[in-house]
Amino acid sequence: MFIVTRGIIALALVAGCAPASGTGTSTRPDGLLSHQTTCVVTDKLIPTCGAWWGIAPDVFTGTRPAHAIERAEQRMGRPADIVHVYHRGEELFPTAEERALAAGRRLLLINWKPSRTQTWAQIARGAVDSRIDALAEHITRTFPGRFFLTIHHEPENDVNSRRGMSAQDYAAMYRHVVSRLRDRGVRNAVTVMTYMGAPNWATKPWFDRLYPGDDVVDWIGLDPYADGRVSDFATLVDKTRPDHPTWPGFYRWTQSRFPGKPIMVSEWGAFERKYAPRFKSDFYASVRLQIRNYPQIKALVYFDSPLAPRGDTRFDTTPEAAESFARLGRERHFTATKVPAQ
Repeated sequence: MFIVTRGIIALALVAGCAPASGTGTSTRPDGLLSHQTTCVVTDKLIPTCGAWWGIAPDVFTGTRPAHAIERAEQRMGRPADIVHVYHRGEELFPTAEERALAAGRRLLLINWKPSRTQTWAQIARGAVDSRIDALAEHITRTFPGRFFLTIHHEPENDVNSRRGMSAQDYAAMYRHVVSRLRDRGVRNAVTVMTYMGAPNWATKPWFDRLYPGDDVVDWIGLDPYADGRVSDFATLVDKTRPDHPTWPGFYRWTQSRFPGKPIMVSEWGAFERKYAPRFKSDFYASVRLQIRNYPQIKALVYFDSPLAPRGDTRFDTTPEAAESFARLGRERHFTATKVPAQ
């Protein structure tokens, strides 16, 4: 039996995604089978029940991905659905280590900046085509499984007046990279357009021109962090600022701009607050209480690092925070759909 809410079915259909393999059964808190007994994954990796639970573990520490994810799963008391990894330039991916992680019933979220030196305009005109072609050959030869791919995430603060780095140049670069990968046989990459979503950037006159187009973007991503303007999950995903009164918040904007696209919170984290030692535990509790108010969010991928640029985002810096995060990860919303075998 395939029974899910009308909103989730509509999201999958509008996104052009047919259900893929069935992935198991669910239980009620009392242990009895729920009438919603089958949850599936679409060909665009949208879970039809709940949302994926993911993590970028031990970032900036130099820890190897396999060891980092093993430690993270022990720390949070459950396996990760998504593992977020980062690559730049000529690096080929997925690596052997990353392929092994995916074989363990995890989805890869691969974050790639195609060049450290070429401008977006140069990439769009073919400056790194040989690099894209080499990557396409590597993927088609070594990794048939589906994975998430985001290209040069958080572009907002890289837009400047320098020629070749305009919002239109970004959109052209993204489109060129995705189209060339597809033309060379990469059909298993589910693409994510990842925004910072900060009000000060989202209200720039060029903001809408960053978007590469529905045909090359499968998911919309957001990288919000719980800074001093954030008190709970609602203010994280719909962050506003008094000095930018026209910005409604990222989730509200996405609902209006991309009603048929799933949203991935592709990086999120809570910083330490010395004046509020329980902030992290309370914040994770707010996610647990509020996540169902945001049905378009289909994945949460935590950024776990003691060395994040603005503070320590490890989820278990206190026993209370560790327990609150683990309880969040055990929520039915994040366990209903199982990652399909690759």
